[in-house]
Amino acid sequence: MEHVRDLTLLPKAHLHLHFTGSMRPSTLLELADKYGVRLPDALTAGEPPRLRATDERGWFRFQRLYDAARSCLREPDDIRRLVREAAEEDVRDGGGWLEIQVDPTSYAPRLGGLIPAVEIILDAVEAASRETGLGIRVLIAANRMKHPLDARTLARLAVRYADLGIVGFGLSNDERRGMARDFDRAFAIAREGGLLAAPHGGELAGPSSVRDCLDDLHAARIGHGVRAAEDPKLLKRLADRQITCEVCPASNVALGVYERPEDVPLRTLFEAGVPMALGADDPLLFGSRLAAQYEIARRHHGFTDAELAELARQSVRGSAAPEEVRAKLLAGIDHWLEV
Repeated sequence: MEHVRDLTLLPKAHLHLHFTGSMRPSTLLELADKYGVRLPDALTAGEPPRLRATDERGWFRFQRLYDAARSCLREPDDIRRLVREAAEEDVRDGGGWLEIQVDPTSYAPRLGGLIPAVEIILDAVEAASRETGLGIRVLIAANRMKHPLDARTLARLAVRYADLGIVGFGLSNDERRGMARDFDRAFAIAREGGLLAAPHGGELAGPSSVRDCLDDLHAARIGHGVRAAEDPKLLKRLADRQITCEVCPASNVALGVYERPEDVPLRTLFEAGVPMALGADDPLLFGSRLAAQYEIARRHHGFTDAELAELARQSVRGSAAPEEVRAKLLAGIDHWLEV
């Protein structure tokens, strides 16, 4: 029998992690106590909340929990702590590169405005990177529930800080709302400024939402993208163009996109040649971090260590990491397989 290698020792890149959602539950409780915030019971139960986002009410409840957690981040020190702890968790899980996603608009009111919020976040990223040795960059994400003009403002801001740690531009929240094409100008601004386009699609909405991301936003990566498995022609398109899908298995099950871990179409995408980067999405709400996603591939989908190593390579190739970081991580993956 093949000896089972430790997945926390497999070098990997983490390309789908939301800012507030990366928080440790214990940190959330401490910050809530510090600021006298009364959290919803679902966030204080000591286990991940029971979620279901396949209907409007379920998504609204998920957002409400997320917003409650975000309201506990009030000072630059809280932001620094959040990023440092997220980095520590990734390092513990074998992460060698992290691209953390944030909509700074949500933090701006408490941090003195949009520009100060971005600068505080980038300073926190630089400090955490220095302290933990993890390469960290930022994806600025617009919210598709807000006006497309807001997204353009964010895209211009993201481009302005492209040399200071911002590598990509995203579009998050419920893809059943707001047309992708409404955000085409924002994405054009981001792409012209050299940023990677990585909108969410193909999670709560079907394959058409992935096609919209490709056609209207010229996505280089897709946040989630799992529903592409329902359309063989779309799978071929993603494979031919090597568009990386940031697949978050635990999140898909927690939000009711799929009933069970084994229903997440990891094999379908993998065998179609679609590159994947497994991600934890919102560990605070879904209860598992980076290495656990690889564990799902191993346990529920029968991925061999050689296939898990290939998944890790795909995460590195899909990242915005500089060449020397990629080379180091890819060599580490080969070494993991050899021992």
